[in-house]
Amino acid sequence: MSATGPDHLTPPTGSAASASPLRPGWPEIAVGLLGLVVATSGLFLFGEHGPVSLDPVAFGLVVAAWSGIAGLVGFGAAYAVRRRPLAAFGVRRTTWRWMLVGVVAGVVALGAKTAVNAAIISFTDFEATNPQGMYFDAAGGGALPLVLTFLFLAILTPIGEEFLFRGVVTNALLRYGPLVGVLGSSAVFAVFHGLNYILPSAFIVGVIAAEVMRRSGSIWPAVAVHTVNNTALPLLVLFTQGTSAA
Repeated sequence: MSATGPDHLTPPTGSAASASPLRPGWPEIAVGLLGLVVATSGLFLFGEHGPVSLDPVAFGLVVAAWSGIAGLVGFGAAYAVRRRPLAAFGVRRTTWRWMLVGVVAGVVALGAKTAVNAAIISFTDFEATNPQGMYFDAAGGGALPLVLTFLFLAILTPIGEEFLFRGVVTNALLRYGPLVGVLGSSAVFAVFHGLNYILPSAFIVGVIAAEVMRRSGSIWPAVAVHTVNNTALPLLVLFTQGTSAA
C-alpha cells in the first residue's frame, strides 16, 4: 500500500476539469457542516423534552451512534456537491507504517488532552457537568451496551467525524497553507464539540489528526488517532466498573 500527499492529486484531463482545483473548497465545507447540523438536530427527538423517552443507557447509545452517523451524513452531502474523487478527501489507501504513526500520535493526543482536562477541572467546576456523561451511562449499562458503546465511539464516530472534519474541512483549508488548514479545521472541530471544557482537548486531537492526515495524504491514520482517543472512555468504564458492566 502506498500514499501520496493530497497536493499531488492529478485532476481529470480536459480544460474545464483542469481549471477547477481538485481539492474540496468552501461549498463542500458549508454543505458538509450544514448536513452535520441538520442530522444532529434529530437528537432533539430523544432529548429531555422530545417525543421519544429513553432510559439513560439507551439515550447514551443513541448519542454515541448519532455522532458518527451525522458525520457521515455531512460528508455525503459535501461529496454530492461536485462529486470529486474520494482521494480528493483523503479517502485512499495508506501504509501500515502510517497507521502505526496514527496510533502513536493518538496516544500522544490522549496524554495531552488528559493533562489539559485535569488542569481545567482542577480550577473549575466543570467536572460536575460532564458533557460526555451520557457515554458513561451507556457503557456502564452492561456487557452489550459496553460493546455497542465501544463500536459506536471507537469505530463509527472516528470514521464519520474524520471523513467530514479532516476529509472535507482540513483538505479544503489546506489550500491556504498547512497552518490555516491544520489549525483552522481543528478550531471548527473543537467548536462543534460544544462550548465546554471538552473544547480544548478536542482542538488538541484535531490538530494531531489533521497533521497526520496532511503528512500521510490519507484519512485513515487520522481515524487511528481518533480511535485511540475514543477507546479510552469505554476502557475506563470497563476497568472502573468491570463487575457491574459485565
